[in-house]
Amino acid sequence: MVEVISGEQFLAADGVGDWRVLDSGQVGTVFRTGSFDKGVDLVSRIGALAAAADHHPDVDLRYPSVTVRLSTHEVDGLTQRDVALAREISDAAAELGIEADPDGA
Repeated sequence: MVEVISGEQFLAADGVGDWRVLDSGQVGTVFRTGSFDKGVDLVSRIGALAAAADHHPDVDLRYPSVTVRLSTHEVDGLTQRDVALAREISDAAAELGIEADPDGA
């Protein structure tokens, strides 16, 4: 069984400064891609990371941003799986030179 963590525990974790806890019980952020092509690149990386982790975020690609929301569906809340995937997604965005706008989530 996967252990549920609180929003505060999520935010206290290292490497999740790009993310905010949402009223829905999820965490989310907006990545300001600046172009549709960069957004597609980021979504592709998120897809690969999600597949590798067997953990699937909600992703919304629009010009000029990508919105990502995470939660662990099996527990209807947040877990360490969300922390790990959030870090990886933020790292992928940073590698592409894409900044997060967590307050836009």
